[in-house]
Formats: sequence, C-alpha cells, structure tokens
Amino acid sequence: MSAIETELAQHIERLGEAGLTQPYPESRKIHVTGSRPDIRVGMREVMQSSTHTPDGLTENPPITIYDPSGPYTDPAATINLQAGLPGLRDAWIIERGDTENLE
Repeated sequence: MSAIETELAQHIERLGEAGLTQPYPESRKIHVTGSRPDIRVGMREVMQSSTHTPDGLTENPPITIYDPSGPYTDPAATINLQAGLPGLRDAWIIERGDTENLE
C-alpha cells in the first residue's frame, strides 16, 4: 500500500469514527413506503417550536420533509466508507428489463 493509500485509509477510518449517522437536531429520520413494499423513502420529521399568540402558546405539529441524505443520517445504519453503499436498486433495475451491464 502506498503512502497516499495508507493516508486515505486512515482518513476514512477517522471519518467513520466521527459518527456519520448523527441525526440533525430537533428532527428524526422516518421512512415512508413507496410505490412498492420494498421501496422505503427517507424522510425527516422536523419538530417546530410553539407559536406565541394572545391566548398563550399554540403547539405546532412536526413537518415531514424529504431527506436526501440516505443512510448517512440514519442512526440504525452501519456505514462502511470503504465498502460503499449496498446496491438497493439492483433488483428493481434487473426486474425492469430495460438495461444491460457493460463490461
């Protein structure tokens, strides 16, 4: 292994130890089932603070937004930067029958 590869491997290890799946504050990761049961779309439920009104505080419900961060903000995920992400879409792509592998 060259010095550059060793340095890169050490950097990747430090990144992994830094806790890549730390959630954003005042929110939580949720998943919504997509158009088929094996598709889970990552969303984020963001908590809102209360609104001050003349009658007192009014609670505001959480807002659900699309979360494009993938597993990187999912506390239940195990991240391996050297192995990469699993091929979740492989079966769907093969099932469609409209693509071919290039060698």
